[in-house]
Amino acid sequence: MSLFCLLWVPLFYLLRRSIAGTGSSGSVWALLLGSITAIIQFFLGYFVSPGGFGLSRFIFGFIDIVSLPVLVPLVLYFLMLIFRGFSGEIDFANFALLWMIPVAALRAISWSSSSDPLLLVTVPLLWTAVAAGISFFINLMANSFRWWKTVFSIPCIFLIPLIAAGAYWAFFSQQTLFGFILLLAVNIPVALSLFFDVLRI
Repeated sequence: MSLFCLLWVPLFYLLRRSIAGTGSSGSVWALLLGSITAIIQFFLGYFVSPGGFGLSRFIFGFIDIVSLPVLVPLVLYFLMLIFRGFSGEIDFANFALLWMIPVAALRAISWSSSSDPLLLVTVPLLWTAVAAGISFFINLMANSFRWWKTVFSIPCIFLIPLIAAGAYWAFFSQQTLFGFILLLAVNIPVALSLFFDVLRI
């Protein structure tokens, strides 16, 4: 399971890149900043006390485990595009996935002693779902502007990190069926994104 946590994000990145046939501007920045962030998190530990099974566990999952680690590179990439600009293909998901590779590596090391499938298997799946899902809706708005696409995409962008954290909370709370439903729901945009990329080949 530790091996899955270590390899899933880079393998998903390579799969997505091979299907889409594109790289990502700012790749070096993504790996560098992701490595720095991973090392800082490794030594500082968690920011939120997880508590029990209630709201504190959900917030813990959102901030420290599932959503915020992926949202940080997505937001930073957006700001870098505005204030610095990049040459090459703009791809939010690829930037976030590259950022998460060193993060996943250090998490695999720190979580390996627990042998917890929730952390070592489910969480990496949620990371890629947040990165690729949000990128899918950003591209949906950017590629061809339609008001209905914007109205549909913006709420989805905000919901994806919440659903991902909810899936973590549900599995931790042993609400397995609810967890699988949320896990499936948050991966629907990922499946659609890969499907449309295959159609463009």
